[in-house]
Amino acid sequence: MRIFLFSLLLFPVLELFVFFQVGTAIGFFPALLLIIAGSALGVLIMRLAGLATALSTREALQRGEMPGGQMLNGMMLTLGGGLLLVPGFITDVLGLLCLLPFTRHWLAGNLQRRAEAQAQRQRAFTGEPQGAPQPPRQHRPEVIEGEYERRD
Repeated sequence: MRIFLFSLLLFPVLELFVFFQVGTAIGFFPALLLIIAGSALGVLIMRLAGLATALSTREALQRGEMPGGQMLNGMMLTLGGGLLLVPGFITDVLGLLCLLPFTRHWLAGNLQRRAEAQAQRQRAFTGEPQGAPQPPRQHRPEVIEGEYERRD
């Protein structure tokens, strides 16, 4: 927890330092315009990524597939757009890493492997069988057949 608080306080200082360095190298107004352009690009990407994710998820569901890959891809695009939206050069670089296809797929693959390993550990802890994943149990309501007649 202390490391998180320390990094939360240190991160804005690093962003200001990088902004100062870039500002001295290319000038204050071009650096400011780069930050504004990055934020505008982040807004655009977040809007387009949300729409594209919704459409690809709907198509996967219509084909009868689980849309896990599309949703993870959309999450990475949204994260990249959100990082571009935050002012600063460090967050812009991290956002661009989430947007580039090869780094996005690499990050998504690592995230998926970690989630699967966590699920394996959770199953081992709870004592569930570790074979193929079990389908979710569906609760079906009890249906009583009969006839209905309304009398006044």
